Amino acid sequence: MRIRVSSCPPLTPSLPIVVVDGLSSLAVQNNAAPFIAALLEALAEDGPDAWSLAPISVVEQGRVAIGDEVGELLNARAVLVMVGERPGLSSPDSLGLYLTWQPRVGLSDASRNCISNVRPAGLDFAMAAQRLHYLLREARKLGLTGVGLKDRSGETALEGSSGIQNFLLS
Repeated sequence: MRIRVSSCPPLTPSLPIVVVDGLSSLAVQNNAAPFIAALLEALAEDGPDAWSLAPISVVEQGRVAIGDEVGELLNARAVLVMVGERPGLSSPDSLGLYLTWQPRVGLSDASRNCISNVRPAGLDFAMAAQRLHYLLREARKLGLTGVGLKDRSGETALEGSSGIQNFLLS
């Protein structure tokens, strides 16, 4: 049975969120809601009109590339896929975040940025949200994600320096 809702206005979000159980439904169950709460708090720093979110899409047994299809269908500027990562020996609840600018079917993983090991015992929700927020701002500024966008959210620039620090050269 197909259900069509034609009375809704077209939706053009800047950031749809796609939650995928992937290889660990436990990761999604334990970490998706608290991470989304931390992300909303981080995005609020940009003001109420900076990012428009679509209703969250939930996909069972999906993979990262499903975000390309969702983003393309919604004509979104970016898409965030939250996926349960492959369970390791000590981290069966690890959540991965994949950000893609201008998503469309057929993109390769080289077009995505990944933030991995999001969970209380790994990269905590607030830090993961701040990293993603940094990548979103840079993606919007540069018009790209993936290999062309490096996560420099942890770097601190000293006045008068190039902003890239290396303890081996100090």
